[in-house]
Amino acid sequence: MDFYYLPGSSPCRAVQMTAAAVGANLNLKLLNLMAGEHLKPEFIAINPQHTIPTLVDNGFALWESRAIQIYLVEKYGKDDSLFPKDAKTRAVVNQRLYFDMGTLYQRFGDYYYPQLFAKAPADPEKFKKMEEAMAFLNTFLEKSKYSACDHLTVADISLVATVSSYDIAGFDISKYPNVARWYDLCKATVPGYQLNEAGLQEFKKFF
Repeated sequence: MDFYYLPGSSPCRAVQMTAAAVGANLNLKLLNLMAGEHLKPEFIAINPQHTIPTLVDNGFALWESRAIQIYLVEKYGKDDSLFPKDAKTRAVVNQRLYFDMGTLYQRFGDYYYPQLFAKAPADPEKFKKMEEAMAFLNTFLEKSKYSACDHLTVADISLVATVSSYDIAGFDISKYPNVARWYDLCKATVPGYQLNEAGLQEFKKFF
């Protein structure tokens, strides 16, 4: 499987850890966005949105990291533990994935990316939105060991890629005790977490 990515990207790291969890081998294809490699006709032919991560599995192209994660688990997973078949548990996993995409990761990007890539000043209102998002996650973690249930799922893998980005950016995770406890647990139990750590070191350079 060809995997178009940048190592520092949270969504790309989430896919790499998911692939490690199911034993799927990724043929890594680094895309230099600054050089416009994602805008070349050959890549746009694969992904018209020209975004990363993008996976190509035997001619089947897919983008959006959380969709890729679910695809990898459903196709290559040995069981349904990472994406449970039970309707209610799966619904919670999906909710956490959408929360990560639309709230937790979105607010991280809203605050930090204008500063990193457009030299914009920090917006304290957007920082408050990040704090609110982390508080939501802290509440989610009050009743379960992991984010959606009492075992690891793709939701945790996606979320820990985002939370570790908050951490490397200097956001104080310790203010959210349930998140801090879960974060330490994920570091110890998420397969391929060393891939996340390596990507974080690349991402850290921006800070």
